[in-house]
Amino acid sequence: MQNGINAIIFDLDGVIVHTDKYHYKAWKLLADRLGLYFDESVNNRLRGVSRMESLEIILENSDYARLSENEKTALADEKNEKYKEFLQSMTPEELSGEVYDTLNALRERGYRLAIGSSSRNARLILDKIGLGGFFDAISDGNNIINSKPDPEVFLKAAEFLSAKPEECAVVEDADAGITAAHRAGMKAAAIGDAVRYGNGDWNLDNFAALADIFK
Repeated sequence: MQNGINAIIFDLDGVIVHTDKYHYKAWKLLADRLGLYFDESVNNRLRGVSRMESLEIILENSDYARLSENEKTALADEKNEKYKEFLQSMTPEELSGEVYDTLNALRERGYRLAIGSSSRNARLILDKIGLGGFFDAISDGNNIINSKPDPEVFLKAAEFLSAKPEECAVVEDADAGITAAHRAGMKAAAIGDAVRYGNGDWNLDNFAALADIFK
């Protein structure tokens, strides 16, 4: 084990598999129906953010920002139903060989592996890409109250793994996730968009680099 770490917690969207396009399509449909502006720059602000917080970003500076909580929940549910429809088209082909091989290598070396995601659809996505039952634990939007950068989702994952925070490393593509990992007392490996902030304990060029870090 490397640096006393024996458990690795992975964000899901943007790390294990890329579902950004499905989120984008679902939010875009809702925004268009409401007559609100929505493009890739707005979508990027939603990375690592909970569904309700994402909705608040989309509604900000509009009359819809004054809707009741029940009305906002209905809008968030509308988006999620569309998103789940899009997810039904996912297949194991959307899981890259690089990710699959690296996960298996880490497991063979004895690391406990978990998902730490704000998504409430994590289990559905994992099933669709052929990783249902692969991870030792799943902490997701169904068992947390606070989303990243709050550390709750990662602390829950560690609890489910029966691991101490200092024994865990987190793999994240959002800077909010890197912050959450550090607040949890965990090391963090940045990948994708998170690398440009330079806040990871490791800043990775690709997913396979994890196999070089965690021997």
